[in-house]
Amino acid sequence: MKTGLIFGLVVLFSLWYLSFSATRLDRLHHRVETSWANLDGLLQRRAAIALELAHSRAADPASSLLLTHAAYLAREAQIEDRSDAESGLSGALGLLQNDLTTQGESAEKALLRELSQLTEKVRVGIAIHVDAVNRTREVRKKWIFKIFKLAGSAPLPVVYEFEHDVL
Repeated sequence: MKTGLIFGLVVLFSLWYLSFSATRLDRLHHRVETSWANLDGLLQRRAAIALELAHSRAADPASSLLLTHAAYLAREAQIEDRSDAESGLSGALGLLQNDLTTQGESAEKALLRELSQLTEKVRVGIAIHVDAVNRTREVRKKWIFKIFKLAGSAPLPVVYEFEHDVL
């Protein structure tokens, strides 16, 4: 009788632990998705500001064309091409920022200030996303998650190359 009770408690505890672990992993996956959605929104806003800067009077035609192209690529890029597009936009913004800081009007300077503030938010968003991805990967490496397939069919979260670039 006593061994049956102990066995039942062990089974019950094991089931609770598996359920708790699966819920924890689900929350981590949700955190990755949320951090990516936030980062994606910030990157879309950055591309919109880049388009506004490209169409400003202070941008010369060649820089304007380059920045417009890079911004549209970043806004429309599929997930597998996103790293190249975001890195290209960062490079184009870097080229144009040098020109606009020396000769820009007040509207362009306001856009540059907004872009600077947004760049800081993007850096924080990248740090949060990378942290969420790393924590989720660490948890998924544990043997209990592999043996019982607690991740289900959820793909392994990834960090994109542009997240390592300097913005």
